[in-house]
Amino acid sequence: MGRPDPEEGQLPAPVKPPDGGWGWIVLLGCFVITGFSYAFPKAVSVYFKELMKDFHVGYSDTAWISSIMLAMLYGTGPVCSIMVNQFGCRPVMLIGGLLASAGMILASFTTNIIELYLTAGVLTGLGMALNFQPSLIMLGTYFDKRRPLANGLAAAGSPVFLSSLSPLGQVLLEKFGWRGGFLIMGGLLLNCCTCGAVMRPLDMGMKRKMGKAQDKYEAKEMLPIGGKSEEGISTTDGTKKGKKAKKKPKKGKKLLDFSIFSNRGFIIYTISKFILVLGLFVPPILLVNYAKDTGVPDTEAAFLLSIIGFIDIFARPACGMVAGLKWVRPHVAYLFSFSMLFNGLTDICSARASNYTGLVIFCVFFGISYGMVGALQFEVLMAIVGSQKFSSAIGLVLLIEAFAVLIGPPSAGRLVDALKNYEVIFYLAGSEVVLSALFLGVASYCCLNRGKKEPPPENNPSAGGGSDTEEAESDVQEAEEHSSSNHQPTHSTDNAMVAANEEANHVAEEQSGEGGPAGDGEVLARDGCNADQMVERDSF
Repeated sequence: MGRPDPEEGQLPAPVKPPDGGWGWIVLLGCFVITGFSYAFPKAVSVYFKELMKDFHVGYSDTAWISSIMLAMLYGTGPVCSIMVNQFGCRPVMLIGGLLASAGMILASFTTNIIELYLTAGVLTGLGMALNFQPSLIMLGTYFDKRRPLANGLAAAGSPVFLSSLSPLGQVLLEKFGWRGGFLIMGGLLLNCCTCGAVMRPLDMGMKRKMGKAQDKYEAKEMLPIGGKSEEGISTTDGTKKGKKAKKKPKKGKKLLDFSIFSNRGFIIYTISKFILVLGLFVPPILLVNYAKDTGVPDTEAAFLLSIIGFIDIFARPACGMVAGLKWVRPHVAYLFSFSMLFNGLTDICSARASNYTGLVIFCVFFGISYGMVGALQFEVLMAIVGSQKFSSAIGLVLLIEAFAVLIGPPSAGRLVDALKNYEVIFYLAGSEVVLSALFLGVASYCCLNRGKKEPPPENNPSAGGGSDTEEAESDVQEAEEHSSSNHQPTHSTDNAMVAANEEANHVAEEQSGEGGPAGDGEVLARDGCNADQMVERDSF
């Protein structure tokens, strides 16, 4: 009779993404979070020279700061998935913003390199991880048809922030030293809390409107009846209490869905990304110090990262628009493979660059290819596993990539210290990226074409993984069993329920903008009844 209370365990059916509306605000928040998450570990490399002098360490030691940040961003993926599925995106992001800021503030007071690893590396990296993954989940919740474009625009936050944070870090280093720079950077990271605050759950507005409509009709139809209405209300209250007691022992939803490992496409994607990450981040991390060692002034060396960022700004949205085309979107995995091949060949062909002009040319082509990779990586994953299992899939993928992050840049830094030659590093990094591209393209063509009998992912996305749909279906079945065992409600109470459901359906049609039969079915599913039950109640 009364509307289901979500706090009592009643899960709504998946809500259709609006592809706009408040989603543009969510996209803006995701833009900022992506910018901090990916650009910050690279921008910190501006401070490495001063850290080497103050702490009397080698370049490989300072490179561990960026590597630990990226390792926390990737390695804590399953933890983030569990926290998001348990508490929701918004609380997790607020905590993450506070941790990221606290890490950089504490790093400004450190006295040795180990303390830097724990503060700027572990604490800040964990905070950015708790922001990055939930923001991508919310983006997939709010966008479906425009999802490739949304992913491209959100991914553009990385180059925008890289092109601004790197010069800003150089200015802060010159005026305040590395300690003052870290302190100010910590203050900037508090903006992550603001981005977390705008991550409103998608079905909140729908629940509120349906609740108001049902309350209105309950008050209008039930109150004038008198004694019978009180009997109906008491029956309903008893039903609620019984349902509440029945739901308490019910098994909670899955916090991490390991069934995605049965998807061959997911396995191919994970292996390819592991090989890719071994070499993808090496060139931008080494670029500034490589330029300084060749005699390029510090300011101009830092500007090289700004060139990559500026080109990347336009490459990511453009690639997202191309990936959203009807004839491209079904083959987006091959476009991703081409972008990785382009990036690897850029590293190999530019390994002999020994002057500032050659480094600028390298930055232009690297920015284009790097932007294509950044715009497509999570779109491909969403296309493979579907948005219902995306929260679990991204956590597991990031965990596996964390091992590659811990191997790649530190190993490159150690080779630089040993060989004093950057050319070998660029050849090695480019070869790893090319290998990942060839593996993804060939394996997708040979394996997935034979496995097309697998059912496609469901069209209705959800932010909480595949377990939400299963639990929603169990709620509907439970409601059907309960209604079949209680066939004695009054005629007036049934009329009120019919009217309330009609009004709720009307509200749902206005919310979705389509108003088809599918929308009616969704609302009936949320109320725990279906069309057969409505006919059965009218017969009484």
